[in-house]
Amino acid sequence: MPSANNSTKKGKAYEYACVLAVQEIVSPIRAIEIVDNSSLRIARQRWGEIIQSEQSEMLRSAAAGIKTIIKMEPKIIEDGNDKLTVFLQPDNVAKLGDVRDMLIIRRSIQWEIGVSVKHNHSALKHSRLSTKLDFGNVWLGVKCAQGYFDEIKPIFDTLTAEKAKGTKWSELTAKDDTVYVPILNAFKKELLRLNTAENQVTQGLVKYLIGSSGKDYYKLIHRKNFTTVMPFNLYGSLNTSATNTDPEIDIPAIELPTRMIDFSFKDHSKNTLILTMNNGWSISFRIHNASTIVEPSLKFDIQLQSKPENMFYMDVKW
Repeated sequence: MPSANNSTKKGKAYEYACVLAVQEIVSPIRAIEIVDNSSLRIARQRWGEIIQSEQSEMLRSAAAGIKTIIKMEPKIIEDGNDKLTVFLQPDNVAKLGDVRDMLIIRRSIQWEIGVSVKHNHSALKHSRLSTKLDFGNVWLGVKCAQGYFDEIKPIFDTLTAEKAKGTKWSELTAKDDTVYVPILNAFKKELLRLNTAENQVTQGLVKYLIGSSGKDYYKLIHRKNFTTVMPFNLYGSLNTSATNTDPEIDIPAIELPTRMIDFSFKDHSKNTLILTMNNGWSISFRIHNASTIVEPSLKFDIQLQSKPENMFYMDVKW
């Protein structure tokens, strides 16, 4: 199996911890099937590569998160003779907008929930920008204008030339002013143009960034000494009652934004834009290089900066 960096290794290991937590909690109650696929085998291997103290911590974290999700989803443990299936999804589904790492399924009643598993980070997406990538088309289904590509081409051409020389990002002088700022300005201008030309793409943008597969899900984030459980119930499929049991914890509906208010650089920053929207939403777009050697591609770290007051989440200590 391929090697992994430390962050990826721990992320995969935490996925396996979540599978083990579901198995430990549910198997005394009902039959459970863990689908043995390549995703499970990779996660199991990464689990074996971390030290025992990390395994113990991840198990406690995962158990706290899964027990909390069960309080919102009583169908996981309601009485019944049918089997509960746990399935780790392949990484490539994320390219299609499905951010769910783990599926919990009861096929007999055609019911499933998904969980996005994160180890110590809460990033929404790690999308890229380059002259070959049409972010408007990929994110929103609306193509970027040729003027956008004409504006960014000279910058990426320079990066291509530097790559050919084997230049390191750390060796580039004034890269904030010569690379990050002009690329972000072009991105900002084109996103605002798309928003005007297509009569609001705000909701489509948020849906893409938090998961555009049309499937609701829970985000489960491993932190130091606590686990964050955050439901994304955009389509109303989460938090349903079992045959004889209602959820112990109710999830309020999320009100999506309908318009952009401001899109500008973060104070004292040359690599981060903040998009402020109505209904309490704001999103940060931090651009960075994702490699040692210069390459004609830049990566976004996209974070939910602020969210609606009624957007439910729980920090569960363990």
